[in-house]
Amino acid sequence: MTVTWEELGWERLADGIGRCRLPGWDCTAGLVIGHGTALVVDAGSSLAEGARLRECAERLAGRRVTHLALTHPHFDHVFGTAAFAGADVYAAVGAEAVFTGGREELRLDAVRHGLPADDAEEAVDTLAAGAPRHPVSGELTLDLGDGRQALLANVGPGHTAHDLAVLVPGSPEVVFCGDLVEESGTPQAGPDAVPSRWPAALDRLLGLGGEDALYVPGHGAVVDAGFVRRQRDELAARFGVS
Repeated sequence: MTVTWEELGWERLADGIGRCRLPGWDCTAGLVIGHGTALVVDAGSSLAEGARLRECAERLAGRRVTHLALTHPHFDHVFGTAAFAGADVYAAVGAEAVFTGGREELRLDAVRHGLPADDAEEAVDTLAAGAPRHPVSGELTLDLGDGRQALLANVGPGHTAHDLAVLVPGSPEVVFCGDLVEESGTPQAGPDAVPSRWPAALDRLLGLGGEDALYVPGHGAVVDAGFVRRQRDELAARFGVS
């Protein structure tokens, strides 16, 4: 039976493109439906959340999830990755190392932020198996069939050393920004942030999407180019970057 985006608690952004705001950390996950394909953007904060996300995405798409793009390697965006077995997983080059060598730091960070210890342990135990097999060093265009494409762009560093954006051309164009952009609060700069490069990363986002695009932040409501530009200037002032 066909379901609508709204019935599953998703926000439709354009034809075949939508996103949901996951509970807990208000983390965005995206879906781009192609011809016989389905691209999910970010995987949620636990294996259980990843499984629920995949189930909803496949109900909306009417097909299996074939591609998964991870915007950056923080627990609330990647701990559900192993639930997407069989999908091609993409991330900015270098992010794959976090799935192997940085698992303990991710587990501790998740628990500090309130993820139950058992959920964090379960996710970490399976994280290496779900590590991205398709590192993106510049830009990579995915052909999703029937004229639909998605551009994966390594626009960082900024929020982390491994920030990936996803541009879906169309009318309007949609840019999934990850945590390079946050609407629901001040952008978080943790120990793995590269503040001196963050404003430049937002310049690259604006160059990708242009003035009329919808910009989907990692947390919060969808914003426009003006919001991204203001946040860019605020970050530049905050970190003393021109």
